[in-house]
Amino acid sequence: MGNPPVFILGIESSCDDTAAAVSRDAVILSNVTAGQEVHRLYGGVVPELASRAHQQNIVPVVHAALTKAGIGLDELHGIAFTRGPGLLGSLLVGGSFAKALALGRHLPLIEVNHMQAHLLAHFIAEEGKELPVFPTLGITVSGGHTQIVRMTGLFDMEVIGETIDDAAGEAFDKAAKIMGLPYPGGPLVDKLAALGNPHAFKFPHPRIPGLDFSFSGVKTSFLYFVEAQTRLDPDFVEKRKEDLCASIQETIVSILLEKVAEAAQQTGIRTILLSGGVAANSGLRNALQAKAREMHWNVFIPKFEYCTDNAAMIAITGYHKFLRKEFASQAVSPAARYHL
Repeated sequence: MGNPPVFILGIESSCDDTAAAVSRDAVILSNVTAGQEVHRLYGGVVPELASRAHQQNIVPVVHAALTKAGIGLDELHGIAFTRGPGLLGSLLVGGSFAKALALGRHLPLIEVNHMQAHLLAHFIAEEGKELPVFPTLGITVSGGHTQIVRMTGLFDMEVIGETIDDAAGEAFDKAAKIMGLPYPGGPLVDKLAALGNPHAFKFPHPRIPGLDFSFSGVKTSFLYFVEAQTRLDPDFVEKRKEDLCASIQETIVSILLEKVAEAAQQTGIRTILLSGGVAANSGLRNALQAKAREMHWNVFIPKFEYCTDNAAMIAITGYHKFLRKEFASQAVSPAARYHL
């Protein structure tokens, strides 16, 4: 007889999505997320409003995850939660709920690094799914982070490149805002880019030494270009919106792939794991797959539901930390800045 299954409840509340998931060993039984529409009114996430929405959502979201998984509280073996990085108020809600539930049910408490969890989402088990073999290069691209991580094990990670200013996802959102697109703008840029010419406009690539990134100059260049063209023709953005989206997407994606190729060459690692919210961008996914064919890389791209913030990645990380008996105390506190 094998070992009895381990059931972990994962809770994610680092930004504006309240999420809960239940795992049985490395298999995800449920993955529930509640978004927050209120932020559309303000063109971005308002931290105080996010915290309040988490308080409203967390109980029904956790209940839905347990119900969908067919698991009762008495069957759980541990509670995993996002400790950071993220918005402090949002992290407080998820962390406080997880601590209270673990204390009340006498269950181990497992704190999870959000960035680590994005990469470990690739190790969620599914029928017929190939799992990555170490060593790997993890590329995490989101609204708040852009990192290249060398991985020699599930918890053996080294950041070898990261943004020195803005994240790639932030560049997408800023470009969308400049064009007057509604929040969240990144997915809309991706959608419109499919209808445009990616070579219609050229934007500069920053020359940053090593494997680090920079996107602040790209944002500024795009802003000045749009402003200049709009002075000549007030309808410029409306007339060329698709080409603008395609061109800025091409620029951001090519900057990312240049550094990934450099990292692969330097390390000799040919297995690439893409993760983070921007991993849902079709331009990036397609370009990475094309580059992989050219360079003979083995690329892993997660399902869309595991790209954006989700609790499945928290649960799978919690499961592996449970096996290592890496438990947190009730004194643990959220960490808005939490490095790998």
